[in-house]
Amino acid sequence: MSEVERESMEYDVVIVGAGPAGLSAAIRLKQLDADLNVVVLEKGSEVGAHILSGAVLDPCGLDALIPDWKEKGAPLNVPVTKDNFYVLGAGGQMRVPNWPMPPLMNNHGNYIVSMGNVCRWMAEQAEALGVEVFPGMACSELVYGDDGEVKGVVAGEFGKNPDGTPGPAYEPGMVLYGKYVFLSEGVRGSLSKEVMAKYDLSKGHCPQKFGLGMKEIWEIDPEKHREGTVTHTMGWPLGSNAGGGSFIYHLENNQVYVGFVVHLNYENPYLNPYMEFQRFKHHPMVAELLKGGKRVAYGARAISEGGWQSVPKVVFPGGALLGCSAGLVNVPRIKGNHNAMLSGKAAAEAAHEALKAGRAGDELTAYEAELRSGPIGKDLKKVRNVKPLWSKFGLSTSLALGGLDMWTNNLFGLSLLGTLKHGKSDAAATGEAAKFKPIDYPKPDGVLSFDRLTNVSFAMTNHEEQQPCHLQLKDPSVPISVNLPKYAEPAQRYCPAGVYEVVEEAGKDPRFVINFQNCVHCKTCDIKDPSQNINWVTPQGGDGPNYPNM
Repeated sequence: MSEVERESMEYDVVIVGAGPAGLSAAIRLKQLDADLNVVVLEKGSEVGAHILSGAVLDPCGLDALIPDWKEKGAPLNVPVTKDNFYVLGAGGQMRVPNWPMPPLMNNHGNYIVSMGNVCRWMAEQAEALGVEVFPGMACSELVYGDDGEVKGVVAGEFGKNPDGTPGPAYEPGMVLYGKYVFLSEGVRGSLSKEVMAKYDLSKGHCPQKFGLGMKEIWEIDPEKHREGTVTHTMGWPLGSNAGGGSFIYHLENNQVYVGFVVHLNYENPYLNPYMEFQRFKHHPMVAELLKGGKRVAYGARAISEGGWQSVPKVVFPGGALLGCSAGLVNVPRIKGNHNAMLSGKAAAEAAHEALKAGRAGDELTAYEAELRSGPIGKDLKKVRNVKPLWSKFGLSTSLALGGLDMWTNNLFGLSLLGTLKHGKSDAAATGEAAKFKPIDYPKPDGVLSFDRLTNVSFAMTNHEEQQPCHLQLKDPSVPISVNLPKYAEPAQRYCPAGVYEVVEEAGKDPRFVINFQNCVHCKTCDIKDPSQNINWVTPQGGDGPNYPNM
């Protein structure tokens, strides 16, 4: 811990992040023992402000945690009524029938939801049980004990100058000590990244793989609205440039979620995921749906895609990784919220047993065992080869082989392919610019498609400008001296919020500019930068996007 003097508070369990995993852990702990002291710290201005997910929710996690969620008013209001799957070409589409797909791909019994609103409801359930939930409290540091164990976090530090020194209104924050600390920060959390490196948690596992998910909420013509309809597409506009696809979910109130995912292992550094998303909306099928409607919200978030092979060791001395911090997304189902909830429940049960036995600060090995052998492990193991097949063989071959592999896993509990490995990291997959041609993207029309800065205003993101930049360059010279000549500095394109610019002025050397105020906390830069030179750390609490119902 730094030399700053801070007040402290002690808890049985400290939980970082009020997403589905962290809130599930908090709820389960209090269900097991009402006398436990449990705190949840959330960096967003309110619970749900930083939650962005598709989302079609498999309620199995909620069923296990709060069986009477319907009676308690959980905001699961739109059951899936229809499942569509299309492969797109530039001017048309081909429907893929549902019958050849394995049962796990069926959305019957699932719900179209706003996970932000689900988390707001879960926070209410947690608080009713006596959990302390503090939004606007970013956790900026881990606190370690004498034996190297995690024993707490620093939260609520405000008022630093841009150079990192204390400003006139500096507040040092507090140390919150826990017998166990749960990290449920979502994908590529800054504290999770630190513990993974410190304790070498990824040793013996494949590198994590990622996608970038971008999403808009549209209000559409009521005549075209089909509540409960779920549509997924693959193919155009990405083609062979990158893996990925889209989702269109019809929720209530004539609204649709329109989303687009680009796998971040793409090679061409000229690819612009955001512009691929904007181009997608001009496909005749999508344009016809959105015509006469209006976009009301925008956001973006990285998605963990490595699955079973990439789940690191999830326990460390004094704590555990939960949910997307551990990478528990089922890629072909495009679902991770159910596993996030189940992981929170399992971690809570392991911590409860440990605390009952008088333990603290050690490894919760029971959680690790349950995650790998229980419902989460079974869910991820069945689909473990879909992502590596896609990365290796592309769309059409992987559809056939991946489908066959999921069927054999479903019917016989085994794969003819064994367990395929992922290749290099997404950063290392980036190719040199000299081997590719720039991509000429159509200019956004302001009706169906929008420039990045206009769309970012619909994320309602805000950062206090006098604080230190939370996008740290390990070496400030690298963007211009290495990334620009070698990779045409892809940060200009992969960031879905227009944070990074290369400014070239006549007679002057190019400059790398970071507009950190635009950041929507997606973490893509931390993942995709080919030099791994950008380190995303948390800004002060309450800053960032303010998503209403993503």
